[in-house]
Amino acid sequence: MTALITREELKAAIDAGTVTVIDALGGDYYAKQHLPGAIPLVEAEVADRAAELLPDRNAAIVTYCSNPACNNSQAVANRLESLGYTQVRKYREGIEDWAAAGLPLEGALTA
Repeated sequence: MTALITREELKAAIDAGTVTVIDALGGDYYAKQHLPGAIPLVEAEVADRAAELLPDRNAAIVTYCSNPACNNSQAVANRLESLGYTQVRKYREGIEDWAAAGLPLEGALTA
């Protein structure tokens, strides 16, 4: 199972610029709102796009989706780990938790 990261740890890593954040929802969900600096990557695209988007297999990566019931973030994390990415963590609580805490978001709904 992928290691988890707390909201506080993730915010600190985003603020420090030490993590690549992956939005596992993609599509319209990503366009509407996403965590600061997040890049969209859904499970079906991992094999084709991971090397281009995430060239350093040892870099810190965090996946997230909407909430703990959403399995997209774990599915993307599993695929990344199977490709040899070594520092993948999951923000299980997802964007709903981030937004509920009043933290900044990017996207069409935040413009």
